[in-house]
Amino acid sequence: MTGNASAEPRRTLAVGGSDRRAFLQNLVTSDVPEAPGRLAWTALLTPQGKYLTEFFLLARDVDILLDAPADAADALAGRLGMYRLRADVSISEAGLHAHRGLGPVPDDGFADPRHPGLGWRAYRETPQPESGIDWNEAHVEAGVPVHGADLVVDGSYILEMGFEAAGGVDFRKGCYVGQEVTARMKHKTELRKGLARIGLGGPVPTGTEIAAGGKPVGRVGTVSGNRALAHLRFDRAGAGGLTADGREVTLLDRLV
Repeated sequence: MTGNASAEPRRTLAVGGSDRRAFLQNLVTSDVPEAPGRLAWTALLTPQGKYLTEFFLLARDVDILLDAPADAADALAGRLGMYRLRADVSISEAGLHAHRGLGPVPDDGFADPRHPGLGWRAYRETPQPESGIDWNEAHVEAGVPVHGADLVVDGSYILEMGFEAAGGVDFRKGCYVGQEVTARMKHKTELRKGLARIGLGGPVPTGTEIAAGGKPVGRVGTVSGNRALAHLRFDRAGAGGLTADGREVTLLDRLV
């Protein structure tokens, strides 16, 4: 689906079958909802603990709805199919459009579980009209990363990217794919790299390398005006003197 032009394009999948919750519970980073009515945010990782995709989970009466980035949905369905084996699980297109907005949650909506500043989500049969909301600004303000811009497939580690603060990982639920690496990172004294909010001295595109003293220390992610999210080496970036594409970069705050 293609929804609001100012939002990330999303697709919805449906995971059905009697084993659907146990199947997903053994794969994803957060606790899978049991009863209808609760929206959860989660990720699927490689066995080495690297990010593949984020998505939302919504338990319904006969299936679990998955709301995923449009460009990752085919790979997600394929990976789930690879893990299915003999489980009583079906994976199909849900045929719904993901809507999102700010303000009061509509009757058919659910509060975005990642941060109050990201509003609500709903799943409807018609595409979302243009809302005029600057979702890049909302994500930078909330400090929540975006698939593709901040979260790099087979490159990012979710604890470096703020998943714990946004409720995207549960350390009490037991094993899942990539759990061992994620748990080891959790018990480190301090992360050396991670998500940060930065100020920009001029226009800089997403993906631009950030340097300090001529050496790379990070990457610009989601951009909103003169502020952005970034992935930084904290031990190298803390001394200042940061630049990106010749523009001055200021570390505003660490987000992990």
